[in-house]
Amino acid sequence: MLEYHHIGIPTQIKRENETYLKDYKVHVSGFATSPYGVEWMRFEADSPLPELVKTVPHVAFRVDNLDIALKGKEVLIEPNRPSKGLRVAFIIHNGAPIEFMEFR
Repeated sequence: MLEYHHIGIPTQIKRENETYLKDYKVHVSGFATSPYGVEWMRFEADSPLPELVKTVPHVAFRVDNLDIALKGKEVLIEPNRPSKGLRVAFIIHNGAPIEFMEFR
């Protein structure tokens, strides 16, 4: 199952109520208050995330099983746990980053 979750849009503009994800060196904001799932992502210059994620908007989907969702896909970011109860990975589809999110 793929269920739309959010769109992540890279930005260089500092926004109110940013949350800093230190492992990824990125500030995120907007998702909690957006009825459309718009998330702004402001990256530190030395963010370890791939350039594609830092420069191209991505669409994120909730999946039941991350391992199954990744089978046969071009993985951009390996599965990881950015927060408790959440496991994510990114793939590349037609040149665009796509995020899969598994909630537990």
